[in-house]
Amino acid sequence: MSNYRIAEDRLHRLLEGNPDVFTRGSLIGIEKESLRVTASGDIAQTPHPPGLGSALTNSHITTDFSEALLEFITPPRVDALDAIQCMTDIHSFVYANLGDDELLWATSMPCKVAGDESVPIAEYGSSNVGTMKNVYRRGLSYRYGRLMQAISGVHFNYSLPRELWPVFQKLLGNKDPLQDFVSDSYFALIRNFQRQGWLIPYLFGSSPVVCKSFLGPNAGDLQDLDGGSWYQPYATTLRMSDIGYKNSNQARLNISYDNIDAYIESLTRAIEAPSPEYEAIGVVVDGEYRQLNANMLQIENEYYSFVRPKRVAHSGEKPTVALAQRGVEYVEIRALDVSPLEPSGINEPQMRFLEAFLVFCVLRESDPISDQDRLDVEHNQQAVAVRGRQPNLALRRRGRDVALREWAEEICAGMRGICTLLDAGNSDGPYCQALEEQRQGIADPERLPSARMLADMDARDESFFQYAMRMSQEHQEFFARTPLTDAERAQFEAEASRSLAAQRQIEASDTASFADYLEQYFEQSAIGPKKRSA
Repeated sequence: MSNYRIAEDRLHRLLEGNPDVFTRGSLIGIEKESLRVTASGDIAQTPHPPGLGSALTNSHITTDFSEALLEFITPPRVDALDAIQCMTDIHSFVYANLGDDELLWATSMPCKVAGDESVPIAEYGSSNVGTMKNVYRRGLSYRYGRLMQAISGVHFNYSLPRELWPVFQKLLGNKDPLQDFVSDSYFALIRNFQRQGWLIPYLFGSSPVVCKSFLGPNAGDLQDLDGGSWYQPYATTLRMSDIGYKNSNQARLNISYDNIDAYIESLTRAIEAPSPEYEAIGVVVDGEYRQLNANMLQIENEYYSFVRPKRVAHSGEKPTVALAQRGVEYVEIRALDVSPLEPSGINEPQMRFLEAFLVFCVLRESDPISDQDRLDVEHNQQAVAVRGRQPNLALRRRGRDVALREWAEEICAGMRGICTLLDAGNSDGPYCQALEEQRQGIADPERLPSARMLADMDARDESFFQYAMRMSQEHQEFFARTPLTDAERAQFEAEASRSLAAQRQIEASDTASFADYLEQYFEQSAIGPKKRSA
């Protein structure tokens, strides 16, 4: 039986006596990054707006690498529309608290940058935890440069229904403790996403062009578009290519996704392995921390992967320890560009398709990632990022060439039953509509966001900067027309006030030195006696 048929068979067997096991209880969250820029398009050099509260403790609005790189976080929601509405509300509140001469940049790739020094590193106050976040970012700046860290993205967080797991476990005849089965199933999902996740940047990539100020004259294989922009004619997401988040040092880490124990062990090994290159930077130089340590990774978050297993960690708890003690809770998909076509950076069909795709990934058989798989995954990610819309583009599957369009159509055919199931009780059929919309993009790549973006620029004779500035201004006008209600605004203001008080309390309660705090943090171990559930 083919892998697609296995997924379909499992779906039908799950539904026997449990018709609504997939249609209730799943949770969706969005995290979206946006650069604050001035009215002229330069990266803002101002501090985090005080009306937004504390970037350290606000549950909805924080910063990523840069003081200018805002990050918006929705709480888990049961439906895509609820999550998008929450993201829209966050944007409306942020715009109400930005300076008059600032707006949010509408694209993933930054523009009008003036070297590393134009990207200010985020500040989080004087507490040990705030200092650790700042020093970690200093380390990133020394290791990779600041410009790469100014790239924005959208993260899609997803957990399958809790009621699904015991039913799925019984179907597979699995006798492990339930949480172990849940973790194993999420890792199966992750492996399948790695193999087939190239489809997401192909369908939703929105960065086929970059500003020359970002790369300067060293553009590699990119072509000149208009004197001010570099591009590739068939690119989908240069953000996900070698000019974006890729890093040759991390490619050598060989993080394992065979199971949760192998993942934790390989990631911990990378965090604890000294790096001669980073040792040359120094950790404390002239009394100032340059990085948290001189190892291959400072902490877990430094490892870039376009899909991550996640568990909400307690305050001060290492992510690997949280995973080791309580297992996988959800997955974080990091393969989405910020869509300049959407004021909130993402739309409903994207989210519906992603949810169905993740269900598809968990239902399929999922062998361990082989050495050949690793090569195929890396090749496919790069090929789709740079040449995804190229006619007759071939990808690699199990070491053999397969046409992108053929493979994509196979995946969509395998998702049809899942979308029909998720649409149960909804006469509008949003999941099937989302699937059909993406199938049209596979049949006609000119429908894809990356192609539409280039066509719009060409029709208006715009450079990338001019296009991104126009879209940023249009989004600003959109949120000006959609203000919050008094009750909604009051909720965000209350959270901002609470977060400021929480930061003051954290700072007042610190007693240990920063050096001692770091030592205690890194003493936490996720490796030792078997960590899986008893």
